[in-house]
Amino acid sequence: MVTLNRIYTRSGDAGATRLASGAPVSKADLRVEAYGLVDETNAAIGMARCATAEDAALEPILARIQNELFDLGADLATPLGPDEASKLRIVEGQVERLEREIDALNGRMAPLSSFVLPGGSPAAAALHLARTICRRAERATVALAGREPVGPASLKYLNRLSDLLFVAARFANDEGRADVLWTPGATR
Repeated sequence: MVTLNRIYTRSGDAGATRLASGAPVSKADLRVEAYGLVDETNAAIGMARCATAEDAALEPILARIQNELFDLGADLATPLGPDEASKLRIVEGQVERLEREIDALNGRMAPLSSFVLPGGSPAAAALHLARTICRRAERATVALAGREPVGPASLKYLNRLSDLLFVAARFANDEGRADVLWTPGATR
């Protein structure tokens, strides 16, 4: 369990931080960027939950995902090493659960006939914003994985999460009936 008695330490005043392993790194390090964007995704989902609090289908999914994003942040903050069994890592089962939830939500909606503009209801707009931040976290994690190993399921989780947030945004738009569809060339 984490105990935070003092919030400021001054240890990062010169632009450095420590990974979960204790290794010092720059706050501009790609690993810090990746888990920082996961944190930003989590905050955006928290904002979206303010608009989905009464949604019996979305609320438990989003609540669980917020907790899993802390797990993912811990995963990304911990470089792979020899004692992997003791590390908190995202696992395939979490990715598979996201897939089942995507299928369940998507199964309640008509297929898309156009691209969807981010909007409609406040809940949908907030979920679309969370989705775009999640995609940014995914891109940073892909860049990190190109430089050094990351937990094998972490990239899959981010990819699937952005898909789930897209489907959840549609679901929040009256199960897709209130989606705002793109009309190509409409303003020419």
